[in-house]
Amino acid sequence: MAAAPGRDAATNAASDPGERALLAVLLTLTLLSGVVDGVCYLGLGRVFTANMTGNVVVLGFATAGAPGFSVTASLTSLGLFLVGAVCGGRVTKHVAGRSRLLITAVALEAAFVTAAAAVAFAASTVSAGWPRYTTIAILAFAMGIRNSVIRRLAVRDMTTTVLTMTLTGLAADSGLAGGRNPAAGRRIGAVLAMLIGATAGAWLFLHHGAGLPLAIAAGVAAATAIAVYAGRAAAFLDKG
Repeated sequence: MAAAPGRDAATNAASDPGERALLAVLLTLTLLSGVVDGVCYLGLGRVFTANMTGNVVVLGFATAGAPGFSVTASLTSLGLFLVGAVCGGRVTKHVAGRSRLLITAVALEAAFVTAAAAVAFAASTVSAGWPRYTTIAILAFAMGIRNSVIRRLAVRDMTTTVLTMTLTGLAADSGLAGGRNPAAGRRIGAVLAMLIGATAGAWLFLHHGAGLPLAIAAGVAAATAIAVYAGRAAAFLDKG
């Protein structure tokens, strides 16, 4: 019998095809977080829109007067992320079914990231002025919605944006610590997905600007929503 969503089965980790499909979806979203934050940090003036832990630290740097950091940009990201999280919380109250909830969140993310890509393509630069703040606001809002929904789904070690506890679990449950680390595969996968996404986002931004990586991220998000709808992840989610 497959483990229920959000629970760790030490003896049956990801043995259900539906669970594997769900983990693939969440790893894809983790990769997209890396892409988005790679573009944002390098292109929008050292600000994060997916990783709010990093953004709070960046806000501290800006408040202290460190060059290259912006209090206004950081607060815009934090504020719109929270607004998005509130909206995501409302979505969880009105959308029935765990699979429909995930599909809705990812489809909304695709739509908002598409809008951010359109701004990036239309503007001569996203590093200053209204294009910068508009792009930050759109992306932070989208990530707030997604994080709120992912929190509701509560799949262990699959937050899609934060890796601190994932890395902690990987080390604390390892053989060196006397554990068996049954979730090592998904934890390592999450770290690699974020790393690959950040690398890809940074490379694409440095060579092609902000528009292309954001457009690719939007397309992948849309394809992911379709994959959840048409694939085995939906059935697995709705069993829980």
